[in-house]
Amino acid sequence: MSAATMNDEVDKIERTGGCLCGSVRYVVTGAPLRVGLCHCQDCKRTSGSTYSAFAVWPRSAYQCKGELAAFNGRGFCPACGSRVVNLRDDEAEIMTGTLDDAPNDLLPTYELWTPRREAWLHNLPWADQFAGDRTEEGQNWREARRV
Repeated sequence: MSAATMNDEVDKIERTGGCLCGSVRYVVTGAPLRVGLCHCQDCKRTSGSTYSAFAVWPRSAYQCKGELAAFNGRGFCPACGSRVVNLRDDEAEIMTGTLDDAPNDLLPTYELWTPRREAWLHNLPWADQFAGDRTEEGQNWREARRV
């Protein structure tokens, strides 16, 4: 199989997901732009957990059925309260726990707000570590200053 054929197949992959009650359903198509974890206080509070895990797709790759409510850009189901997506003009940040199938192939490549990571959690040794938000120093964010 050629690299072009493999890329075509990845571009056609559809992943489905939604909220706990099923009122909000979505489809994302293709490979995500990036996958990460965030340990900031906002993500802890909105997820109800010690961190949030997410994958970011181009906004054009995201389709949603059902009504989303929003608070500070965080989209959630108004019926059951599940946090589903953060929508921006050009990106859709999907909470990976809302995917129907376990996202075992979506490995985080970076962690945000690492000083706020719980002491009993260890860093992902293969992932870039950022003390705050992902920075945009230069065109390639991987070149950004790391902790």
